[in-house]
Amino acid sequence: MVRERSNLLSLKGTTPELFIGSFLNPTDLKKALVDCQVAVHVAANTSQWASDYEDYRKPNIDGTRLMLEACLNAGIERFIFVGSANAFGPGSQEAPGDESTPFTKLQRQSGYMRSKYEAQQLVLDFHRKHNFPAIVVNPTFMLGKHDAKPSSGQMLLMAHGKKLMPHPTGGKNFVHVEDVATGIVSAIEKGRSGECYLLANENLSYQEFFSKMQTVCDWPKHLVKLPKPLLNLAGQAGTWYERLSGNPAKLNDINAKLLQADNYYSPAKAVRELQLPQTPVEEAIKDALVWFEENGYLKK
Repeated sequence: MVRERSNLLSLKGTTPELFIGSFLNPTDLKKALVDCQVAVHVAANTSQWASDYEDYRKPNIDGTRLMLEACLNAGIERFIFVGSANAFGPGSQEAPGDESTPFTKLQRQSGYMRSKYEAQQLVLDFHRKHNFPAIVVNPTFMLGKHDAKPSSGQMLLMAHGKKLMPHPTGGKNFVHVEDVATGIVSAIEKGRSGECYLLANENLSYQEFFSKMQTVCDWPKHLVKLPKPLLNLAGQAGTWYERLSGNPAKLNDINAKLLQADNYYSPAKAVRELQLPQTPVEEAIKDALVWFEENGYLKK
């Protein structure tokens, strides 16, 4: 299901049956779900920059509620909600977060993270109330082909061609997007209703990640760690800009804190129950960069 003016570059080379419409329109949803057995709900506002919760509420929460109700009425046999790892609290590299780690106060201050957490709770509550066959998958930071927006691949584009790449002190979990796709299909076949599965792989500090990127493409040439006071000051300046202008900043106080946090997760449950592949992050980086080059994203 795609919107009328959707960028379809991500679907290049595939032959899907497209339904043109909006998942926020109940009439469109009813028509789209005719003769369907499984629904995979991927649509969401995934921007990390807007900090206001209201920027996310309609697509991420209200849209999920509409999807659940339409799928229940359509008799869907399997509902896969593609959530976010950020709906769970993270951990350290030594003790990464898992599907039982509580959502944190810092995460709640992010409009995006709060919306994904609340949407996930909506799905799980709907499962319990209606015995609805819902399963949640929670990807971490995805890299690979077909990132047409681009979304997470922007991190690679930002560093490619840079002689000097500043990076924050924190880190996150990285996963190949094709492993995530495999995990979604596996969740349809093997997932347990009412369960959540972190689709994760390697926990890397930003320095470790960019070092892996260097081994793949020789960029960036040099890495420099951003001092915490400098990043905090920049975040505070962004927050004041948002308050005074009413526009989102590329960096605000909350995002600065999140960039310096250890956002690490364990894939153990998904590996055990869904046989989630663990493709090396270097391959994900390489696949993403090759696709970006083929489609004109890399600067010459």
